[in-house]
Amino acid sequence: MSSIDPPTSVVSASDAPTAAREVRRFFGQLEGMRAVAAIGVLTTHVAFQTRAVELPVLGPLLGRLDLAVALFFGLSGFLLWRPWVAAAHRAVPRPRVRRYLLHRLVRIWPAYVVVVFVVLTLLPDAKGADLTVWLANLTLTQVFVPLSLTAGLTQMWSLSVEVAFYALLPVIGLAMVRLRVADGAGSGRIGWRIPVLFGLGALSLGWAWLAMVLPVAAGVEPKNWVFGHLPWFLAGLVLAEMVGAIEFDARRPVPRWLRVVVGIGARRWVMAALLLVAYVLACTPIAGPTGLGDLAPWQFAVKMVLGAICGFAVLAPLVLSAGPFRLLCSRVMLALGRWSYGIFIWHLAVLAAVFPLFGIVPFNGDFVLVWAITLALTIGVSAASYAFIEEPARRRLRTWESVRANRRRAQPDSSPNTAEKTVDETAINAGN
Repeated sequence: MSSIDPPTSVVSASDAPTAAREVRRFFGQLEGMRAVAAIGVLTTHVAFQTRAVELPVLGPLLGRLDLAVALFFGLSGFLLWRPWVAAAHRAVPRPRVRRYLLHRLVRIWPAYVVVVFVVLTLLPDAKGADLTVWLANLTLTQVFVPLSLTAGLTQMWSLSVEVAFYALLPVIGLAMVRLRVADGAGSGRIGWRIPVLFGLGALSLGWAWLAMVLPVAAGVEPKNWVFGHLPWFLAGLVLAEMVGAIEFDARRPVPRWLRVVVGIGARRWVMAALLLVAYVLACTPIAGPTGLGDLAPWQFAVKMVLGAICGFAVLAPLVLSAGPFRLLCSRVMLALGRWSYGIFIWHLAVLAAVFPLFGIVPFNGDFVLVWAITLALTIGVSAASYAFIEEPARRRLRTWESVRANRRRAQPDSSPNTAEKTVDETAINAGN
């Protein structure tokens, strides 16, 4: 597979409409990969509840599919950081933070609230939850509230981390605002952006040790806060910086080291080998147990590094080369990608219902049967969630914003900024 050719792929920073189109570019292959990540999370939970994780050789491989969360985080980091990268290259204005956060809220909240109400009122193991559990789950603060993760919703710890990252991303963007292309012909400090992100990732690896001494209530695991999982997000941010250096900056040659890294990252077989090595290592004790056991701080740090490597290795060929990506961009995978958020938030509730409905005893085998039933039912529920909850909510918000925009255009001296509009659309419509 060929790598990106910088001389022909660069978008002129002075051509704002062209740059804006590059920022909002749809990566169909990432939509398909999001579906793979969602099914990976479902698979590891089914493996745990059927005790397939105890099988020799196969068990650790299934149990470590929790690294699909690292892929989710990397996808979010890449898609949501692209507008900030474009702004650093002076291709488009900075994203408007308030609008970005509003759209993140509408993307996550409506379907999530429905799941919480369904689980806490109908699922036998979750019924009778107290007000603390209700509030923690409705506000996605489970990782901060003791013993608030409940049956059918335990996977939401990672969504809580994801939402915290949504809030942290503009802070990182504004903190790096000086690391941008200079006003003159030089490159300014933009060459420091990737090293700074690597430094932030290295610094975050110490979080597991700091978490041990934090004065938190019993039952709270601060290692599961966003600071501990930053390396998984930063893998996507670094990729966005690499792609942005190729796409948006025509005023200086792409550094040689970056050309080399892009060329390596674009090669599927090289990245597949890197993924295999990192994933196999993650299945060993150096990354901690694959079940519910506690991780020593050093094991947690190793798991974060290996997860970041896995996420990078999966995503790099998808964004650093021209493809083709026939399977990931197929109609089936694109549909599953649209429903992937629903697959993630609904699958544990569906799994909990599969056992009694089909007379299957939990933790007693039948992995393949339980997996097939759970996947089929979850896809159906997720498709309905997307059609009747997620997309209508986003459509209403778009309609409301369109009405407001029309009113502003009707006012005297009102001229819409196309580049600003499109960079905002990229930031707000990126996948979960």
